[in-house]
Amino acid sequence: MTRNSRRLIAVLCGAAATLMLGCSSLKTPATADVAVSKAAVDNAASSGAAQYAPVELLAARDKLALANQAMSVKDYKLARDMAAQAQADAKLAQSKAGSAKAQAAANAVQDDIRVLREELERNL
Repeated sequence: MTRNSRRLIAVLCGAAATLMLGCSSLKTPATADVAVSKAAVDNAASSGAAQYAPVELLAARDKLALANQAMSVKDYKLARDMAAQAQADAKLAQSKAGSAKAQAAANAVQDDIRVLREELERNL
């Protein structure tokens, strides 16, 4: 084999590997993105988002459904985009739920403090 033919074979192998990697990565990341988004929506739902952030949770579920529909018709770019938006909405819903729970706990502590102060004033 000549030097030029070896070089040509190496270039062709590199191009083939790049092409195979590019084509195979179209479906895998979309599938992974949708799975991650589903987990984020499930986490938000279990954190109380249905009660404290229902609008955001519904938006996340709707976008996850759109991502799944896009996957079924092999529109992987749309699936990735919808999955990313669903994940962002789910994280927002989870954050709002956590914030609302923390606020409720702080309010309860403030009420307890107020009751204790009233008791102290009556005993003095």
